[in-house]
Amino acid sequence: MWLAEKFGLSVPVVGAPMANVSGGKLTAAISAGGGLGMLGAGSAVTAEWIRTEGAIAAAGGNPWGIGLMAWSVDERPEHLEAVLELKPDLVSLSFGNYAPYVEPLRAAGITVATQAGTVADAREAIEIGVDVIVARGAEAGGHGRNAVGTLPLLQAILDLTDLPVLAGGGISGARGLAAVLAAGAQGGWIGTAFLTCVEGLTADPVAQRVIEADETDTVYGTVFDAASRAGWPDEFGGRALRNAYFDQWEGREQELKTDDTGHTQYVEGTKTKDVTRASIYAGQGVGAITGRPTAAEVLDGFAGYRTYLSRALNGGSK
Repeated sequence: MWLAEKFGLSVPVVGAPMANVSGGKLTAAISAGGGLGMLGAGSAVTAEWIRTEGAIAAAGGNPWGIGLMAWSVDERPEHLEAVLELKPDLVSLSFGNYAPYVEPLRAAGITVATQAGTVADAREAIEIGVDVIVARGAEAGGHGRNAVGTLPLLQAILDLTDLPVLAGGGISGARGLAAVLAAGAQGGWIGTAFLTCVEGLTADPVAQRVIEADETDTVYGTVFDAASRAGWPDEFGGRALRNAYFDQWEGREQELKTDDTGHTQYVEGTKTKDVTRASIYAGQGVGAITGRPTAAEVLDGFAGYRTYLSRALNGGSK
């Protein structure tokens, strides 16, 4: 498989870059465990944060990567400068006009990925010249589109291009990884399964809420973006755990953008880790999370994909 061969992975898994979750320690742990960890460089971090956490991610000598949002790089070009200095193995650029940034990264010897939520997104990525496409389905946690489920999207993009394609969204364990690999994906783009890892930045109250959640507890929308005023384009909502704050403001997003009281309540909820007010981004695979594992333990679980592929090849027999 391209992913495993390109980066020397023992498990064909890329840890999706999650802001406020995948810092340098989790990124390094995923890479040390046989996958490829990705640093989640959110719009609010400084270039120095990227350099510091990137150094932690790179310290073990394993392949690693960084995820950037194009709309944020437009406003914070120093983020791209820091990434070019670090020269990670993989950089994902998504959500906005990322075209100007692809060639500088490739010229530095960095493999460039983008997340596509529709076939049209994938066509654009091919024209721009990325190296790998992530078929990011609506089931996925965090930001992206809510247009197409992972499996129909993956099939369509695989039929469209010979570029390597990774699958993201709803892949909670070895069975899901086996399914997308059997379809032709080169690996899984996995976020939610790593949410509560002990090496991550997830606070205990948030982790506990994630552990308690089931697969029906997520919701997609722009409420939390309107509340945060971080700058996310309305085109890209986010899938997160439903809570009282979301229910209060759903359908009133435009009002919330200028409601200072609502903004303050959200900011305070985020600071205090109040799960009734804070955004907890998670995908529909969240129901599979039952504790606080290490990244290595999560990857060991995904490594079981071989068993399911073998059974399929043997007509379902064990």
